[in-house]
Amino acid sequence: MSTPTSYVSQRDAMNARMATEAPSEVLSGFAAAVERLEALDFAARAPQVGDQAPDFALPDQRGEEVHLSALLQKGPLVLIFYRGEWCPYCNLQLRTFQAHLDQIAELGAQLVAVSPQTPDHSLSMAEKNDLGFAVLSDVGASVIDRYGLKYEVDAETRALFDAVGNDLGAHNGAGGWVLPAAATFVIGTDGAIRYANVHGDWTERAEPADVLTVLASVR
Repeated sequence: MSTPTSYVSQRDAMNARMATEAPSEVLSGFAAAVERLEALDFAARAPQVGDQAPDFALPDQRGEEVHLSALLQKGPLVLIFYRGEWCPYCNLQLRTFQAHLDQIAELGAQLVAVSPQTPDHSLSMAEKNDLGFAVLSDVGASVIDRYGLKYEVDAETRALFDAVGNDLGAHNGAGGWVLPAAATFVIGTDGAIRYANVHGDWTERAEPADVLTVLASVR
């Protein structure tokens, strides 16, 4: 069996393709948006290693309510916050983790992903990427906010989204133009954060290999 490719190698290849396809003003605009988000230091706002993870109950892609506390009764949890099905980096990250899902399960853990989009779009995300884990909808981003990750999309970035045809209002429903910083946590059965990877730069994501190392130590 071949070893699944890392997220960063796939991301770099995707960025190289985008550099030849997207208008330079769009690329520079999004680069500036990343810089503005990085300045907000979401990593400092988010729960730190050793902190208790805020509990939550959110609907999955089929409308069934999922409780963090119930998940932790079965084992450690990998919790990913992502932006939405329209985000190529989110699709790439979740597909990469899907390729390691058996290894995560072998370590007694589960994986769930949370975004502010509606359940219909969460279902589309899961089906499009053939995901074998729960994809939760946090419409209004109240849980995202409790994890210190929520932000309102600024006017400059919204104009860029409009230019490339991404209508967050259509994806997020009543939640509107809010997004999370990209984040991945490993939570132990005691509810404590064991690993935190948080970035305002939405192209930066946790690698499954790092998460698996943490899960092995938690086990």
